[in-house]
Amino acid sequence: MGIATERRTGVANGASSADAAPPDGSPGTIARQLEFDILFGALRPRERLVEDVLMQRFGATRHAVRQALVELERMEIVTRAPNRGAAVRDFDAQEVEEITELRETLHRRAVQRMRLPAGAKLIGQLKAIQRRHDKAVAARDPRAIDDANEAFHEALFGACDNRLLAKAIGHYAYLSRAMRLYPLVDPLLLQTLRSEHWAMIEAIEAGNRPLLSRLVVDHIQHSKRLYLQVRAAPAKVAAKA
Repeated sequence: MGIATERRTGVANGASSADAAPPDGSPGTIARQLEFDILFGALRPRERLVEDVLMQRFGATRHAVRQALVELERMEIVTRAPNRGAAVRDFDAQEVEEITELRETLHRRAVQRMRLPAGAKLIGQLKAIQRRHDKAVAARDPRAIDDANEAFHEALFGACDNRLLAKAIGHYAYLSRAMRLYPLVDPLLLQTLRSEHWAMIEAIEAGNRPLLSRLVVDHIQHSKRLYLQVRAAPAKVAAKA
């Protein structure tokens, strides 16, 4: 699916980047830590990313900060505008609905193409990944949860036997990362997501295609709902030191 290969390294204990070990001030380090803050809700939609504040926070040059912001813009989670500076990307309600609808369509098509019931190799792979996900949830480790979650869905949709379809699913999953990861900070919702993963595995084992199709669509509604709630909160200027 191509998601895991594009992943960035964040802060393992779930704290904001400001609480992590001192960064080295390089553009890559700044981008990784800001990405983590954005994806896990420490920086909210429309929140401004002021160069002077970031220079002080990371002990970095203006050039390094600007390069980091360019990288985050390329990743489509930050926007930059002349005379306005950079801000965390805000997916408006229509964009959220459109991206979610497209993902629903792609997920349903992938399930239609899967060979069900699946073979022992895929079932074993999914169960092993989900056990890793369970441990990460129990440890409340956001980065490990995200890693296992990405691996689970990459393995699941990789079974559709269409590389371009799997790649498209991966593309829109990555595009929606900023909204998809908000559930990872909600303990109750994490348990729901865990249960849904196991239900998907059971449906694949049983060869229950209609149930699996419903599960993969229902699974992506949580992040849409939570992101729209977060988006409704007032924006602020990033001022972490």
